[in-house]
Amino acid sequence: MPVDFYYTPGSPPCRAVLLTAKAIGLEMNLKLLDLHHMEHMKPEFLKINPNHCVPTIVDGDLAIWESRAIITYLVEKYGKDDSLYPSDPKKRAKINHSLYFEIGTLYSAFSDQYYPWIFAGVPKTDEKEKKIADALSLLDTHFLGSNAWIAGDSISVADISFAASISTIEALNVDLSPYPNITRWLSKAKSSLVGYQECNQKGIDGFKAMVAALTQK
Repeated sequence: MPVDFYYTPGSPPCRAVLLTAKAIGLEMNLKLLDLHHMEHMKPEFLKINPNHCVPTIVDGDLAIWESRAIITYLVEKYGKDDSLYPSDPKKRAKINHSLYFEIGTLYSAFSDQYYPWIFAGVPKTDEKEKKIADALSLLDTHFLGSNAWIAGDSISVADISFAASISTIEALNVDLSPYPNITRWLSKAKSSLVGYQECNQKGIDGFKAMVAALTQK
């Protein structure tokens, strides 16, 4: 049976899963959830994911949410090789390090500033914007300062996850010009990641339209 994938295309973590599946040639059973109409709170979905969030996958008797857990699982189970998530302990540690930094620092700072502004009209603050800038600076200097890709010299699941996040930050007109390594990497990721336009850019375009509608009221 195919993997069931519950998602919404505007979500960066959901787009990271779509990009990963495309990279490994995995066809999933796509199950679009309309969060605006609270489909993620329906009893049948809560049985699968009591945390009522996307992305979520169901693979046989296994249900997983949290995108970074999902993408590493998919590559380990369905990838033709381990190039996107190497079995070598040091290489894998660098990838895990970057993924934990992304969710714990960068994406957390971005979400804390922009999602309350988009969905609840909460004013943005300079303090929160500085946290985003600090995280971007770390990404630019520490992770990408001497690497072609996020965690080394080749594309990994870290690049897929960061591409979904950073392209969303870019779409909200956060100035990335102070971070030359990020802009170099993002340009290369857009042209190198399999299915970027289909799996990521379409979702970004829809996300931008939604943000415009919600913030111009």
